[in-house]
Amino acid sequence: MNSPFLLTIITFAPIVAAVILFLMPDEGRLDPRKDKARIASLRTAIRSIAAAATFISLILGLAVYFMVNQAYAAGQTGFFVEDGPWTWVPQIGISYHLGVDGVSAPMVLLTGLASFCGVLISWGIDDRPREFFAFFMLLVAGVYGVFVSLDIFQLFFFYELAIFPMYILIATWGWKVTREYAAMKLTLYILVGSVVALVGVIAMYFLVQGAGITASFDIKDLMAARDAGVFDKPYVSLPAALGGGMVSFAKAWFPFIFLGFGVLAGVFPFHNWSPDGHVAAPTAVSMIHAGVLMKMGAYAALRVGVTLLPEGALTHLPWLIGLSLVNVVYGSLIAMVQRDFKYVIGFSSVSHMGLVSMGFATMNLRGMTGAGLQMFSHGVMTALFFACVGMVYDRAHTRDIPSLGGFAQRMPLVAGAFIIGGLVSMGMPGLSGFVAEFPILQGLWQAASSVTLPGGQPARYYAVIAIFAVLGIVITAAYVLRVIQRVFFGEFEEDKWHDHIGDVTVLDKVALAILAFWLVAVGLYPPIMETMVTAGMEPIARLLGGA
Repeated sequence: MNSPFLLTIITFAPIVAAVILFLMPDEGRLDPRKDKARIASLRTAIRSIAAAATFISLILGLAVYFMVNQAYAAGQTGFFVEDGPWTWVPQIGISYHLGVDGVSAPMVLLTGLASFCGVLISWGIDDRPREFFAFFMLLVAGVYGVFVSLDIFQLFFFYELAIFPMYILIATWGWKVTREYAAMKLTLYILVGSVVALVGVIAMYFLVQGAGITASFDIKDLMAARDAGVFDKPYVSLPAALGGGMVSFAKAWFPFIFLGFGVLAGVFPFHNWSPDGHVAAPTAVSMIHAGVLMKMGAYAALRVGVTLLPEGALTHLPWLIGLSLVNVVYGSLIAMVQRDFKYVIGFSSVSHMGLVSMGFATMNLRGMTGAGLQMFSHGVMTALFFACVGMVYDRAHTRDIPSLGGFAQRMPLVAGAFIIGGLVSMGMPGLSGFVAEFPILQGLWQAASSVTLPGGQPARYYAVIAIFAVLGIVITAAYVLRVIQRVFFGEFEEDKWHDHIGDVTVLDKVALAILAFWLVAVGLYPPIMETMVTAGMEPIARLLGGA
């Protein structure tokens, strides 16, 4: 990549905006009766700064996306990095090192889409907008930082940076009924998971140092240590109850690193924080939370766990796929019986994230490519879903599905956008959901003969998992169609709603159109993303013998 500092600008533009917002005057010190014009002007400036920062990152992220896409088309491979890396803490091998590949470039674009549209949809927030948008900018910066980091310590830094503002945003601006409980639950789950993963990474660092190799947290240096076999040497003795014998570092630590990050990805049984967090969060935060933050956990599990410890992945992913299947089926079944509009989407998100980890567990290029596409498709789809739910709730002041009905008459574009999202979640051909889910199912069938268990037998049960995964998609169709019919195409009660149910704003429509466009574009022309993701996943699949 010939544009030094491009990724830095993408990552730090929201941080600069946050600093500017915190330095702006506090409207709480103004008199609402005497200073109406000044307060209105201040709020407009606050929203404009947030919109400008996220728009800059979105446009530059789009530029990076197409640069990487063109580079892969020209036959280039590997990471596309900024000039550097620059030493950060040289004493322990921590560097400032940014780069993207075919897996992370779509995630950068996804973050830009969700954050910019989130700002547009939050334009009407008038409860301390300065603080809201400032913390929202910090959240967005943390997510960007994870996707562009090529130093694991730096990745953890941004990982934790995203958690702190998430807690503040939910606990302060979230749904009053459960916001404090949900914010604390989310924070504790994710912090515990990240600490477990961090311990594994630190152990990895000291193992490399003990092997006589220069220790570093740089991913490329750790990949070199992996290629030298450092993580595959005997590491610890198993107790007799577990069969005894010595196991390698990769086999011993992979479950902890993968599941530590997997907590944020909503892997069963560590998913319980997710629906509550989705429901309690403000609309824009829900869009980032479900649309991007959960992908951050899946991405880190892939980048750190699977990429650096492939021997551990080969050993443990064949049983971890069972947890993914529970995600898919259980999440869809629970979503089907919910009365709360937002809880339906929350449990749907848990279900669809199961397909991502299921794609990783196929350990072949087809299934892993589907997982990468699913991260993008589900991120945009969920952001669109939560945007629609927020628009309905802002006008109806209820999310009780039986109490709603006929809203397509007053909010036709919202109804259309939700239908597009619903068709994507069902895997309808011509939309991004089909492009993502079908390769995962193909990968599962392929894995039934290509994946071997410790005894040397093929993992035939992968075919059974594929069948049950299809069942989850069928259940998804059932609850999505139910919600569409009851919320948007039921009977509209004029006496109940006529005074305050109207159409959405122009900014809301722009946000919905942007998100819906990408769901359709990827579905109608998959090469716009599939070629890039395949190229990014190919080195990882090769490590697992599935390229």
